[in-house]
Amino acid sequence: MTDAEKKPCCATEPAEKDTAPSCCRHKDRTPEEYRALANRLSRIEGQVRGIRAMLDKDVYCADILVQVAAVNAALNGFSKELLGQHIRTCVADDLRAGGTQKLDELLQLLPRLMK
Repeated sequence: MTDAEKKPCCATEPAEKDTAPSCCRHKDRTPEEYRALANRLSRIEGQVRGIRAMLDKDVYCADILVQVAAVNAALNGFSKELLGQHIRTCVADDLRAGGTQKLDELLQLLPRLMK
């Protein structure tokens, strides 16, 4: 991804006071962090395309569902990797700086991740 593609779009005003457009929240990842996440997503994309091909070929339902379960597991793996990166970087940096905003945000996010 080029630097121009990574540039945040903070040219818009927040809709509400004390909130920023989601496009203004960004994370500068190391090349290794980016590569690990991008590789996982590429594999997941391939799996989803495979499921579509199975559907197009009228493959038996149970066989498709096995592949859907594999995609769900892969997405969970992606989420765990991203969550780990978030805790090690964003949350830890905020705590070291004396803040608790990222920790509070994480505590609100965890119930959604655990559904």
